[in-house]
Amino acid sequence: MLTLNSSDQKSDNNNMTDSIYDFDVLNNRKEAINLAQYKNKVVLIVNTASACGFTPQYAGLEQLYKKYQHQGLVVVAFPCNQFGQQEKGNNEEIKQFCDLNFKISFPLMDKIDVNGDSTAPLYQYLKSEAKGILGTKNIKWNFTKFLINRNGQVVKRYGPTVKPEKLTKDIEHLL
Repeated sequence: MLTLNSSDQKSDNNNMTDSIYDFDVLNNRKEAINLAQYKNKVVLIVNTASACGFTPQYAGLEQLYKKYQHQGLVVVAFPCNQFGQQEKGNNEEIKQFCDLNFKISFPLMDKIDVNGDSTAPLYQYLKSEAKGILGTKNIKWNFTKFLINRNGQVVKRYGPTVKPEKLTKDIEHLL
């Protein structure tokens, strides 16, 4: 298995994996989670931050999750502090913020890097499978979203300005 949160394990995921199911990640309690537990689910992976202009998207992500979770949607949030230092808190503080302000019920993972030398292997894979505008790989800001089909493959990447409710049609198509 490939690990997500180990900064000392850097990999170039060129054809090393066919799906997100090959990755282990850490949840916000530092417990290992194998993404294979989401087999046959539609997954929306988002890098998040608590002090960002896009932070209100947590509410939209929760609405999507509540509306479609029983049909097989899972939203998975990965806090990241790489953009404007907008996620300074530790995992416990981030969870408390999300609980207090948005009452999220979807999985919240360990804080990670999505760009640079310490990019989490999962994000190396996601970025190689769905490039951004003009074919760039780097994540441009918080709340970039990746939609994953029931086979664990990246279907689409959405920029931070795309609000969660705008993903409804694409999610319904995959469900």
